[in-house]
Amino acid sequence: MIIKGKVSLVTGASRGIGRAVALALAKKGATVIINYRRNEKEALETKKMLDALGATSFIAKFDVSSRREVYRALKGIMQKVGHIDILVNNAGILGKEHSLMKINDEEWDSVLNTNLKGTFIVTQEVLKYMHRGKIVNIASIAGRNGGTVGVHYAASKAGLIGLTFALASQLAPDIMVNAVAPGPVDTSLLTTEKKKSLARLSPLDRIATPEEIAHAVIFLIENDYITGSVVDVNGGRYMI
Repeated sequence: MIIKGKVSLVTGASRGIGRAVALALAKKGATVIINYRRNEKEALETKKMLDALGATSFIAKFDVSSRREVYRALKGIMQKVGHIDILVNNAGILGKEHSLMKINDEEWDSVLNTNLKGTFIVTQEVLKYMHRGKIVNIASIAGRNGGTVGVHYAASKAGLIGLTFALASQLAPDIMVNAVAPGPVDTSLLTTEKKKSLARLSPLDRIATPEEIAHAVIFLIENDYITGSVVDVNGGRYMI
């Protein structure tokens, strides 16, 4: 796919990986819909960065786990752009507890609703406005090997990988669906100490930058013969 001139939606685009993906798409000439849930200030900062690139962008506030919010936001945005060519399902949370026995039902539901159900809801709603296109889901190394930040997070990301395979099968050939499974990434979701400890686990002795994950996303969007694949970007921590 030639990205220039295409309309894209990036969930969780106010910071971190989502912001990096939004910027990468803008540099390629795409119109970018910037989704955020709470932090309007950071979403506006992302838009400011896109404006500086001369890109067309819009802000869409909605909680990915709320079908009503997703429906209403997309309906309003579609009055401006008409359709969506590219969807990057990036919105996700880690959860507050990482210890198995401390994760209660509310904590489990919160993580699964955002990371897995949210991707399902947004994809369903976007498909109403996407006839041909690309979908990239941001999974995680935790969906491959269990990770280190909780069984709920690992389960949500493993489910996201399975969802990617199912969507790729059902939506081909008009819509191609893939996933990127990053290892730890240098974002505000991780504390400084956590970043240091995770870096020591990598053969490359560091964690990824958001831009390195965005590079993989762009690769999957531009390639027209990849669907149902998971690209692992983890510095050698998970090798298959």
